[in-house]
Amino acid sequence: MTDSEVKAATSDSTAGKMIFQPILEDGVFRFDCSANDREAVYPSLSFINNKSRDVPVMSNKTPSYIPSFECRLGQQIVKLEFPAGTSFYGTGEVSGQLERTGKRVFTWNTDAWGYGPETTSLYQSHPWVLAVLPNGEALGILADTTRRCEIDLRTECRIQFISLPSFPVITFGPFSSPTAVLVSLSHAIGTVFMPPKWSLGYHQCRWSYDSQERVLEISRNFREKGIPCDVIWMDIDYMDGFRCFTFDKERFPDPKSLVKDLHNIGFKAIWMLDPGIKQEEGYFVYDSGSKHDVWIQKADGKPFVGDVWPGPCVFPDFTQSKARAWWANLVKDFISNGVDGIWNDMNEPAIFKTVTKTMPESNIHRGENELGGCQSHAHYHNVYGMLMARSTYGGMGLADRRKRPFVLTRAGFIGSQRYAATWTGDNLSNWEHLQMSISMMLQLGLSGQPLSGPDIGGFAGNATPKLFGRWLGFGAMFPFCRGHSETGTIDHEPWSFGKECEEVCRLALKRRYRLIPHIYTLFYMAHTRGTPVATPAFFADPKDPNLRTLESCFLLGPLLVYSSIMPDLGSDKLQPLLPKGIWLSFDFDDSHPDLPALYLQGGYIIPFGPPHQHVGESNPLDDLTLIVALDEHGKAKGSLFEDDGDGYGFTEGEYLLTHYVAELESSVVTVKVSKTEGLWKRPNRRLHVQLLIGEDAMLDAWGNDGEDLQIEMPSEIEVSKLISSSKEHHRLRLESIKHIPDVEDGSGHKGGELSRTPIELANGDWSLKIVPWIGGRIISMVHLPSGSQWLHSRVEINGYEEYSGMEYRSAGCTEEYNVMQRDLEHAGEEESVLLEGDIGGGLVLQRQITVPKDNPKVLRIESSILARKVGAGSGGFSRLVCLRVHPTFSLLHPTETFVAFTSVDGTKQEVWPETGEKVYQGNLLPNGEWELVDKCLGLVLINRFNVGEVYKCLIHWGARTVNLELWSEDRPVSKQSPLQIFHEYEVREI
Repeated sequence: MTDSEVKAATSDSTAGKMIFQPILEDGVFRFDCSANDREAVYPSLSFINNKSRDVPVMSNKTPSYIPSFECRLGQQIVKLEFPAGTSFYGTGEVSGQLERTGKRVFTWNTDAWGYGPETTSLYQSHPWVLAVLPNGEALGILADTTRRCEIDLRTECRIQFISLPSFPVITFGPFSSPTAVLVSLSHAIGTVFMPPKWSLGYHQCRWSYDSQERVLEISRNFREKGIPCDVIWMDIDYMDGFRCFTFDKERFPDPKSLVKDLHNIGFKAIWMLDPGIKQEEGYFVYDSGSKHDVWIQKADGKPFVGDVWPGPCVFPDFTQSKARAWWANLVKDFISNGVDGIWNDMNEPAIFKTVTKTMPESNIHRGENELGGCQSHAHYHNVYGMLMARSTYGGMGLADRRKRPFVLTRAGFIGSQRYAATWTGDNLSNWEHLQMSISMMLQLGLSGQPLSGPDIGGFAGNATPKLFGRWLGFGAMFPFCRGHSETGTIDHEPWSFGKECEEVCRLALKRRYRLIPHIYTLFYMAHTRGTPVATPAFFADPKDPNLRTLESCFLLGPLLVYSSIMPDLGSDKLQPLLPKGIWLSFDFDDSHPDLPALYLQGGYIIPFGPPHQHVGESNPLDDLTLIVALDEHGKAKGSLFEDDGDGYGFTEGEYLLTHYVAELESSVVTVKVSKTEGLWKRPNRRLHVQLLIGEDAMLDAWGNDGEDLQIEMPSEIEVSKLISSSKEHHRLRLESIKHIPDVEDGSGHKGGELSRTPIELANGDWSLKIVPWIGGRIISMVHLPSGSQWLHSRVEINGYEEYSGMEYRSAGCTEEYNVMQRDLEHAGEEESVLLEGDIGGGLVLQRQITVPKDNPKVLRIESSILARKVGAGSGGFSRLVCLRVHPTFSLLHPTETFVAFTSVDGTKQEVWPETGEKVYQGNLLPNGEWELVDKCLGLVLINRFNVGEVYKCLIHWGARTVNLELWSEDRPVSKQSPLQIFHEYEVREI
């Protein structure tokens, strides 16, 4: 079906309430704009089975919330309204805050090196929102489209999806809890693949360990230093000239021997494969792909060629079954080199030397009908990475059916968890990205992808000892735990930042390895039942609004991990906000300010084991420890899943799932097995029970696993003594530890010191006050001849601001700016100030403010977004940015003030406050200037600009204010292609 046919299918219904039918199971509904639209939609690539979405089921329930729709200007707009107090989460891989109200994102998989909290498109697309209602119930909403989709949550308690028609909306619930929603979602999109147990250990990676000797050196260092680790990664430099499925003959001459040596010391090896295949006759991958006709085509039917690491490349069309089979067989053969796992990178797909950072949307995919048929790249772009991961996963399964595949993918779509783990892309080594990493991991989990984590320590830039230690301190508890860093940075291994940081890293990873039995059990439940692995704290009490914005903690089942994400505040100084009920703290005699505090929820039991150096060291005969926290009724429960740690025997009953219970009766706590599942016999091992009684204090008891174990509760006086002793032991430990030194990177900005006194620039007709330390904003703009103050401002907000994105108050408006140059001369001479603010990702926002000597009636502002250090990994291009000039002008006489201009097409415009917000672009753009006219004052503020630099103008009328905004185009920048807007202001009498 062509785009025109899709649009035609919606022409009979332009607005109204969507029609619905129950699907899948009770409480799940599909909504369409009309019956015709229901027939016109494309197959679902998020659902495991199309029939589940397309075939109605019998149900007595009706939906609690019915979306409305509007089809306008070739777009389908869907809105859902919710009661006050509703909170929003999900939206997949997104940066910024945990609770998403006020945010807008666009699902368009993008190579977003150096992204920031306001970046609107990252590497994956999840057109999904989890709404938590005021009463704690929850509802999930999926816009089931592969196309670019806007998810707009900027209005409180309202969700809006905008994409090309026709697409259905699926709602899940309301159900009694957010967990119930995620379980229902898993019935539609599938659960996470069952990871091999070794993949839950620590992973060490770098771009790049450039030889097999270096790889072995790093691996042996882990063993010699007693720092647990299971996996080492090979980035693109292992290849011969970046050709996939090859090895560099000098630096990696014998990969089989390398892997054998790694296996001998307990390491697995993961190798990168990108989608870009070098266009080179004689290269076996290119030749076989050309023979099988598997390449993505241009609109003219010829293979598309785009530059990536090897140079000119062609790209497999994974929408074709023959291309997926061809790739899977290449992977199958590749595995014979001893490959344990595969890393799919650059699969948005990323393309160098183009401002879009990807291939043309007009490219053609010859997909089979079950995926949507032959379509443009615009249709399949967001699922390209998922289909590549699917093919890679299938190839690994062909290679050895006795082993579970492990694939890591950068790009993905909702449903990718069926085939691959993911990470949060090319983040930065700074505290902002440390803070965001918890929320980003959680959002992916709330969108159906539980196996994720960040590049711990930050990919781009140099971590400091405290930053790295703190990040790994709590990152060791993430579902996927990997350290990774970019070429050209300092070493980022755990021992690279001094002995104090090394010890913190060792303690953190030993914690993780003790808890792997618990984490592995959570993944078994996630795989078989669809329950989440890591969740926000509010999952423990969804009714409590105070928990809904907590961003420094998360739950692993009933285990609460509470960290400090502030540089100067350790976890020992935290005053944590805990969910209601009993929460008992504990540690492994390893308390440290840079490690998170651990709390177990009353009523639960979690298992843990010895702190092995790698997962392969673990043995079913190892002592098993259960940590027990009784609830207010004196009861607790928990589970432990055990199997071979690899393979699929567990699907045929080759496992042991033990359900433990504890109960207090007559001052005796009895811990016993309540139920078992699976064919495995219980190992003959000792059982160690630690019963928590408060303030890290616990009672210890030993017995045999499978037999009842009883613990006699001491008297209240004895409990008080035990708690006092535990607190004293904790205090002495904290006093004895060596803190990570406060050494911060000294390679900061050039320029003068920041002042807390506004800079005054007064010359000619203008007097300005500028605050460099909050966004470099102009807070006062007085026209001296008339005595008129044009700006409405406080120090911390409004006035003249500039942003680096389309989002309101995106990066640039609050950062500290450096004063790079000050030319404040005597009256009559030129006066100027040059400011620079670091907006992340190797970018700066530079602003020169000048009252020119040759025209002192004018205030000139020259603004640019410049690429200072953009990573080679993105082809020299930054994330998508937009230079947005945002001045807030005062209206002294709102009813007598208007904006006037002549458009590019020659039409004259007068815009008054009652019109609200207006956007002008194309031929309606002001032709180089617009005027703010105050008829009472008899004055006009003229704003002149270069039409070639301005893509859009926006007028927003507020309460006695107006914003006259200038927007550049939205694109990546490089050192050779900055964004800039040069404009000026002048006041004249009418």
